Amino acid sequence: MKNTISAVVDAIESGMTDGEFARFQRLLLDQAGIRLGDAKKALLIGRLSKRVRQLGLPSFEYYYHYVTEASHREELVHMLDLVSTNETHFFREPRQFEFIEDELIPKWRAEGRTSLSIWSAGCSTGEEPYSLAMLLDAHLPDCNVEILATDLSTRVLQRAMSGVWSVDKAHEIPPAFLRRYMLRGVGAQQGTMKVHEELRSRVRFRRVNLNDAVYGVGGPFDLVLCRNVLIYFESEVRLRVIDRLTDSLVPGGHLFLGHSETLSGVSTRMASVRPTIWTKR
Repeated sequence: MKNTISAVVDAIESGMTDGEFARFQRLLLDQAGIRLGDAKKALLIGRLSKRVRQLGLPSFEYYYHYVTEASHREELVHMLDLVSTNETHFFREPRQFEFIEDELIPKWRAEGRTSLSIWSAGCSTGEEPYSLAMLLDAHLPDCNVEILATDLSTRVLQRAMSGVWSVDKAHEIPPAFLRRYMLRGVGAQQGTMKVHEELRSRVRFRRVNLNDAVYGVGGPFDLVLCRNVLIYFESEVRLRVIDRLTDSLVPGGHLFLGHSETLSGVSTRMASVRPTIWTKR
């Protein structure tokens, strides 16, 4: 048995052939719209090696055939989890949150809005939707705010739904919000913080693959955040996703993108408000 395990480890650590890498590239493109450049081969090996060993498979070629079998659909989802890049912070892109506070909230208040619908598309471990929930609860306490948070990765969604983070992230949250909306862990939970249950109940989580033809997320939404997600898509998929995100907005609704993303020359249905912030015509 020991020799068999050693042989498997040796085969995996010997690397992934160019042909195997090309097959995984096509699989990721077809399933998630993600174009993995040739320079990402080492990254893919690093993220999949442990899983291949866990399954006791002798090579990446065997894993490719395993993950593409219809009976192993759950493993395909797991593979997408492993490949997905998830980096986020509370109140990331401060100027966008300032825009919500200085422009959108006064507008919604003047309109007498009693309900709002918001979608965090690519929510990762939940910092973005909970940041929105804190801000809107503080400024529009009587408004029924519904926040949908989605991601491709079931792994990060499970973490987001728990509403628990390391206290190392506390500095990302304004002190008043930290005191009001977070509970510090004690005993076995020391070193963590957890969002108040009332606030957590305002965020609904779902797995959504933005490469799918139909999202089934409901709407329309007053605000959609899809930040630092489009950069991972190849151009044709990016255009389709932008069109579907636009469809999901109410007229005059807003779409927030990441700093390296733009709709200039891409969509005539959206107008630029300021860098990274767009509104539906």
